[in-house]
Order: sequence, then structure tokens, then C-alpha cells
Amino acid sequence: MSALTRSAALAATLLLGSSLALAQAQKVVPAQSEIGFTSKQMGVPVDGKFRKWDATISFDPKKPEASNVSFTIDTGSAGFGSPETDAEVPKPAWFNVAKFPQATFQSSGMKALGGGKFEVAGKLTIKGSVKDVVVPVALAQGTGGVTFATGAFTIKRLDFKIGEGEWADTSMVANDVQVRFKLAVTGVAPL
Repeated sequence: MSALTRSAALAATLLLGSSLALAQAQKVVPAQSEIGFTSKQMGVPVDGKFRKWDATISFDPKKPEASNVSFTIDTGSAGFGSPETDAEVPKPAWFNVAKFPQATFQSSGMKALGGGKFEVAGKLTIKGSVKDVVVPVALAQGTGGVTFATGAFTIKRLDFKIGEGEWADTSMVANDVQVRFKLAVTGVAPL
């Protein structure tokens, strides 16, 4: 192996090691984080949340275009706090948890808007349907090395076949569902 090849291999190893260290250093603090949603039933807002999900975040505020965000959400963990409604959510007309146990989001790009605000573009997959979404994210420095990432975006539930059959009637359950999140993340470089 030539000296040039060894130097290139060493540089690639250091770069990969740095990338892995950055990704490993950023952790979501579940106790301070939440993914929720609001739908309207007969015009009345109804809040719910996902109790089980995981996120992988590799984010550099100085190079947002090189950042990567992915989420895996257990659809069976969706709950409204009502036993009757919670029993319906896993059924085929709604999340069809037996066939589609997880929803995913995978970022495809990120851009800075200034003032700690970013846009994250990516693919959202629910019940086998894949849609492009753009998610606004605001970052704020917390205490103890925690950075908070918050945001909200709206999806059309029928685009993802959520609420099929008799539940496709949007006068009963609105088509728009707002998804909101608050993530506490450690290991993010200062803004």
C-alpha cells in the first residue's frame, strides 16, 4: 500500500469515525419528548399521542444539508386516552397494525431558514403509502446540554388510508390531521 493510499484510507477512517461519533453523541431524551396529533371529530379537536417511537438524529446546525433524521413510530401505540377509541385505532380501517405495525419518516434534505429555524424534507410512510412532506423545525437551547426541536405539520389522513370505509366521510372525522412534536436532544452543537 502506497503512502498516498494509506493517507486516503486513514482520512476516510477518521471521517467515518467522526460521523459515527456525531451520530452516537446525539440522543433523544424520551422523558422530555413527545409526538402527538390532533384530529377533529364532528368539528371538535381530539388530541392523541404515540407512546412508542424511536428516532435517529445526526444533525450539524452549521451544515444542515449533511444532516439526517429518521423516525420509526409504532402505530399500535397511538392513543387518545379513551379506551373505546384506543381499541379502534389498531383495526384495519384505521392503522391496520397487524399489516402495518410501523410508520416511518426519512429525511431527504434539510435547509436553514435562520434564527434557529429549519425545514426538513422527507418521505413519510403510513400504511404502505409514501408521501413527500416538509416539516418546519424550530430549535432552542435548553439547560444541561439539551436542545429542544419543536414543530408541527398537517397531513391528509385519507392520503394514507387512515379511516377507510364508513370513516372516509370527512364530515365525521376531518381529513386534516396535525402532527406535532417536541424532542429533547443531547449532543447538538451550539446554534
